[in-house]
Amino acid sequence: MNVPQKPQRSMTHAVQSATLADVLERILDKGLVIAGDIKIKIVDIELLTIQIRLLVCSVDKAREMGIDWWSANPYLNPKLAAGALTENDLNARVARLEEALQAPQPLAVPTEKGASLA
Repeated sequence: MNVPQKPQRSMTHAVQSATLADVLERILDKGLVIAGDIKIKIVDIELLTIQIRLLVCSVDKAREMGIDWWSANPYLNPKLAAGALTENDLNARVARLEEALQAPQPLAVPTEKGASLA
């Protein structure tokens, strides 16, 4: 008896793999956004809402998207830190100090009533 045979099907597998460096490069190049909300309710009364937004991308990609908050943050940008002196500021300060050393001022001498003589 002749039984019709089913054609053999071969199973194909994708053998494409990526290293961690490839995946990281792709994520930094394209960007990855993770968003989520956590809400805690009891009897339809919302007690707590936490919104989580996470963006993972390269600095260049972030600037393309218009995100560059770190450049205006004095904690992350030492040029903007309060009291940060530039090279010109330091040179001017040294010049003032050297000038003050060239022409010394008389010392103040305290008197009996707390006034000083110059």
